[in-house]
Amino acid sequence: MTDASRRTLRTVVQTALALAVLLPAIVDASGVPATLPWVAAALAVAGGTSRVMSLPGVQALLPSWLRVAPDRDDELLALDRDRDGRL
Repeated sequence: MTDASRRTLRTVVQTALALAVLLPAIVDASGVPATLPWVAAALAVAGGTSRVMSLPGVQALLPSWLRVAPDRDDELLALDRDRDGRL
């Protein structure tokens, strides 16, 4: 899976979580003005979820196909360290 696909899938999961939190409030609301605070809440939940999902501990809990791919430069530096024993 490409890095772009992982990012897209992660965004879909984050947005689905945000909508799941907001759906009861949206159903109860009868007009647009009543839903505006919930739109702000959805954005806050999506932003918070995005931030939490970037933590290394959360990355370790995700399946390998959904984790952020390591940076190519980091991989090369790690190989150099292994080969030389120093950076």
